[in-house]
Amino acid sequence: MGKGAGAAGVDEPLLPEFSGGHGGGASVSGAVFNLSTSIIGAGIMSIPAAMRVLGVVPALALIAAVALLSDVSVEFMLRYTAWASGPPSYAGIMGDAFGRRAGAAALNVFIAFTTAGTLVVYLIIIGDVLSGSVEGGGEHAGVLQELFGPQWWTGREFVILATAFVVLLPLVLLRRVDSLRYTSAVSILLAAVFMLITMGIAVYTVFTGTAKMPRMLPDFSTLASPFELFTAVPVIVVAFTFHFNVHPIRAELSKTSDMKSAVRISLVLCAAIYAAVGFFGFLLFGDATMPDVLANFDRSSGSGVPQALNDAARLSYALHLVLVFPLLHYSLRVNVDELLFPGRRPLATDTRRFVALTAVLMAVLYVLAIAIPSIWTLFQYSGSTFAVCISLIFPGAIVLRDVHGIAKRKDKALAAMMITLAVITSSIAIASNVMSSIKGEVKGVNAGAS
Repeated sequence: MGKGAGAAGVDEPLLPEFSGGHGGGASVSGAVFNLSTSIIGAGIMSIPAAMRVLGVVPALALIAAVALLSDVSVEFMLRYTAWASGPPSYAGIMGDAFGRRAGAAALNVFIAFTTAGTLVVYLIIIGDVLSGSVEGGGEHAGVLQELFGPQWWTGREFVILATAFVVLLPLVLLRRVDSLRYTSAVSILLAAVFMLITMGIAVYTVFTGTAKMPRMLPDFSTLASPFELFTAVPVIVVAFTFHFNVHPIRAELSKTSDMKSAVRISLVLCAAIYAAVGFFGFLLFGDATMPDVLANFDRSSGSGVPQALNDAARLSYALHLVLVFPLLHYSLRVNVDELLFPGRRPLATDTRRFVALTAVLMAVLYVLAIAIPSIWTLFQYSGSTFAVCISLIFPGAIVLRDVHGIAKRKDKALAAMMITLAVITSSIAIASNVMSSIKGEVKGVNAGAS
């Protein structure tokens, strides 16, 4: 999923600095940079696993299709922004189409859940890297357990707790997003380091002959049902859910009409990065690819590759998420505050409310990160519900509602098709997930009885 977050409120841009008149001079290249960092987030960790489920060719086709649909949905949003009577924001056009209480508030709720889910994924990945995980019936040691062995303080619960309240809490208590500009810059550099290390190791294994040739098509013999293929769709949808950041970035452009070009360049760039990371990750680990590919780096990724390099790949991206976490948490906190305390004075000026809400959100995120064992599970359900609504269903519904009468017949047909595809694929994915969970529980009960 993208690293950005939701609308700051029903009538406000994402971040306070966008409403203060500081924007308006950004270039297309700057918008591309901001959009790309909004798109590429924790979702990239599950792209190799999606490729393992689908095979290389269908996965690449799905990445291209979702990127194309994202471009269409953003184009719809930008078109209606020019006609909206409310503020130039996603919540504004939703409120214009379906009313402030129904449309805009619903969007805020969905964005709050999406950002919260993404932050939980961040904590899960950090826990996987530092403390290890259990995936596919095998244990994958974390960096701390590799160095110091299994100790009480290298356990998952304590590691995530310490990270959340010792490292992250001081950062999320900063009241100005502008204070995070340096950590955000470092986080981008760390993401680039991870991708370069992964691609470098993969290329090395190809030349040494130790690479696992990836499957081009699905292996139906490993699937309980062909419908399991649909469980990869929400993962890709989450990876391209950045729509709530479109308007704030657009507001900074010197020419807002350049936003369409910036979006298309960003989508092409990010689709290429997703395709590369997915392919090289699958090339490295084959059918052993984990839902969180970082877990695969607990052991050497190829003959002659030092474990220190594998650990560097894991730690670079984990630290990247640590530095991005405060920015996303900022947006989650403002969204939740808008929903719970509408009309109150600005959150940053109310110390008691600010600290209390921050502490409660951090506690809830910690509990969820401990209770949910896998990012694949979370991406499947959040992608099938909240993310698919934000990125596909809501933009399509705005066109079908067409309160300003500007939609052409082909626009409405495309919007209807987009909503239909989203509903069908998400429904199948949810049903497949539920059935797999039930079968897993039944199997576990039977195993215990025997």
